Amino acid sequence: MTPVDDARLRELVVMRKVRDRIDREYARPLDVEALARGVHMSAGHLSRRFRETYGESPYSYLMTRRIERAMALLRRGDLSVTDVCFEVGCSSLGTFSTRFTELVGVSPRVYRERAANVEGIPSFQAKQVTRPIRNQEAPRTDAHLT
Repeated sequence: MTPVDDARLRELVVMRKVRDRIDREYARPLDVEALARGVHMSAGHLSRRFRETYGESPYSYLMTRRIERAMALLRRGDLSVTDVCFEVGCSSLGTFSTRFTELVGVSPRVYRERAANVEGIPSFQAKQVTRPIRNQEAPRTDAHLT
């Protein structure tokens, strides 16, 4: 293995650690600076390397994780949209609703209402069918749960 290959492998391990941390701690207050400090990088360098590795910024990846978890909580139906927003680590209902709508194609309220009307679909299939679209906006006219 060449030194370049070895360095790239070490960098991939670091990026995986960052991604795993986001997956584990999505509900905590996380920002790129905190993630970068955890792997001894500058925020800018981490953002560039993460985007090169995974095709999106650390913040975008974090928001996608939060929206995925929010979708599961909304399907459960026992929490309000506001409660779900805070449960997944978002501090602004407006930002949460906007990002949710961008990724899912409908607002959190509409998603919860439609999810309540879906019966007979096993949860593992519902999760797959309703997974947020990453790296692009969902079409607003096409809902996942109609």
